[in-house]
Amino acid sequence: MDVTPDMLLRGYAMGVFPMAPDRESDALEWYRPLKRGVLPLDGFHLPRRLARVVSGGAFAVTSDRDFEGVLEACADPAPGRETTWISGRIHGLYTALHRMGHAHSVECRQGGRLVGGLYGVTLGGAFFGESMFSRVTDASKVALVHLVAALRRDGFALLDTQYVTTHLERFGCVEIPASAYEGLLERALGRIVRWNPEVGLDALRGEIRAMAARGRG
Repeated sequence: MDVTPDMLLRGYAMGVFPMAPDRESDALEWYRPLKRGVLPLDGFHLPRRLARVVSGGAFAVTSDRDFEGVLEACADPAPGRETTWISGRIHGLYTALHRMGHAHSVECRQGGRLVGGLYGVTLGGAFFGESMFSRVTDASKVALVHLVAALRRDGFALLDTQYVTTHLERFGCVEIPASAYEGLLERALGRIVRWNPEVGLDALRGEIRAMAARGRG
């Protein structure tokens, strides 16, 4: 059966997501982890050092300016990640979701060069994080901070990270049972929320200050 972008959205709404076995494969495998990673939007931990980097404007942060560039960078080999699950088929499906308004990227640039970012899928009040990359120190972290600030500002209810990693644990990511995740997902899907591409520092400064203040508390 050929997988379509609409089928991907139905899968996300049911709590499953696809990956390819490797970058060269044309196959897709569906996953529904028994334990799910989520990053609570009201419990995000913004370290002081990173807060200074973000507020200092070291990166120009945008959204949806170069979705395919972010997707391709996430698929590239990196130290500790010699192969990825982002295949040509995945690339095509998520590019189609982007054209439909359901997949979005956050980009970090320095001197006009794309140096970090992330992408994911939106459905109702849920953001399903897919992958991130960094070519310079802190670039993906800054993208994540801007993402969380934007989701908080706009009324999103769920940031799904699929799995918990040591990297994400630093920001408050937790692992919850699938049954608890399904409850959060149902509530998030009931929200009517639109992705706002204004994710620069000026647009999010107030939200980022609130996140930093919570981290100091």
